Amino acid sequence: MIRPPTAAQRRVIDAADPVTGRLKGTDAQLAALVKRGLAFRHPRPPHDHFLTPAGHRVRETPTDRAVEAAPAPAASDAGVFAARVGGEESPETGPARLREVHSAWQGLLELRRMTNQGGATDRPCAWERTHLVRAAALALEAAGHRPATGDGDGYRVRATPQPEAIAVHEPDLTALRACAATLEKAGWQVSEHTEPRTRARYVLASPRRI
Repeated sequence: MIRPPTAAQRRVIDAADPVTGRLKGTDAQLAALVKRGLAFRHPRPPHDHFLTPAGHRVRETPTDRAVEAAPAPAASDAGVFAARVGGEESPETGPARLREVHSAWQGLLELRRMTNQGGATDRPCAWERTHLVRAAALALEAAGHRPATGDGDGYRVRATPQPEAIAVHEPDLTALRACAATLEKAGWQVSEHTEPRTRARYVLASPRRI
């Protein structure tokens, strides 16, 4: 449990952009929110500040419950975001999740710009090549595709024995091909295949290098 934000800090949190979580406030207020794990400072100019997932949770709860809603994040998992790969039980939904996904995707595009040669954002970066399943799942979730819940329908992103390749499974062929189109637009090379035993269609995808 941590001390709740001051009234001035809470006003800064409440006034954040509802989608991106972009903050406006004094340097002291923003620095204090960063120290508490409720905001982060963007590494690129103009170095704007944005709410972290914990900061979003504070804004979405009554003031007298803010301290319980936003515990100080541990150093090992501060800022961690996990895209849905499909098959999760009772996943969180709603506006808060949409904002987290949007922020994560924008952050990934910025990471591409900072680390790819020439600042290219149209192809995956080195981080995505070492986190294939999560990177592909984020591209799909950010584009509005529906991940499978439990044993239900929806996309499932899975690792494969092939180097730098993941498989996307989706029982609805139209939805599967829509997933393939999204990954291709996000800079992945895709190809459609058939399971020899079940005859089910699936997509193989790997990060495009050029």
